[in-house]
Amino acid sequence: MPGALLTGAVTTVALASTLVALPASPATARIIAPPDKIVIEIATVNGSGCPAGTAAVAVAPDNTAFTVTYSDYLAQVGPGSKPTDFRKNCQLNLIVHVPQGFTYAVASADYRGFAHLERGASAVQKASYYFQGSPDTAARNHHYSGPLEANWQATDSTDWAQLVWAPCGVKRNFNINTELRVSAGTSDPAKNSFITMDSTDGEINTVYRLAWKECPA
Repeated sequence: MPGALLTGAVTTVALASTLVALPASPATARIIAPPDKIVIEIATVNGSGCPAGTAAVAVAPDNTAFTVTYSDYLAQVGPGSKPTDFRKNCQLNLIVHVPQGFTYAVASADYRGFAHLERGASAVQKASYYFQGSPDTAARNHHYSGPLEANWQATDSTDWAQLVWAPCGVKRNFNINTELRVSAGTSDPAKNSFITMDSTDGEINTVYRLAWKECPA
């Protein structure tokens, strides 16, 4: 992925003004493209699912989204697992610079990975999105049950009326929290179950697409 940015330091990616725009409803502001670039600074990327050096952020080739790539995001239970391995998480803390007069929201996110769940075991992938200091949080859960051995994909899409928008005229860090969790349930305790947001080649991508609108005058 061109322009990959490693974790552990403040880095910057630029998103062109041709971001994904959702259809406007009568109650929304007029939708036009921002005249300038939107710049995202990756303030921090941390968590048990994305230790230093195992996650990267890059702008998508068409400049309509940003992508997070993981190489060590795995939750597991069973022989050889540590007591804390059943749950892994990762938090992205983003500083988004938006042209004056505009605001943005995450319109959708695609998650991908692989799961091996024994009969009786289960797993869940969670994600939440919120602005620093705001009580509004968008959260989504996706559940999987064994027996299962397959690639998985989950998409979080938000209706226009339910989007959580950045406050107009105020700089607030945007947080994305993700989590993988596995439960052994009634499965054979001698067998492992796991779910990942990685793959054999170390590149599973999570893509976030942005929506935008004009702020009130």
